[in-house]
Amino acid sequence: MLKLCEPPLIEKTRHRIPYAGLVWEVDEFFADNAGLIVAEVELESEQQQFAKPAWLGVEVSHDKRYANANLLRHPYSQWDK
Repeated sequence: MLKLCEPPLIEKTRHRIPYAGLVWEVDEFFADNAGLIVAEVELESEQQQFAKPAWLGVEVSHDKRYANANLLRHPYSQWDK
């Protein structure tokens, strides 16, 4: 079980932000992924309608680069921006 804590690690702080009846989980990344902030919300179905906060950026749900496993292999700091 302790092997899960060995480097490399994803360093981030998760903020839980209530908005319009839902709770958004906003991850602020550090170290090699500094500058990346990702927000997600759990819906009951893909068809569920919901209010989007004004601070929400582009949709990245289907972009595999944002998966934690991929951020370990190819950190945000190495992306062409």
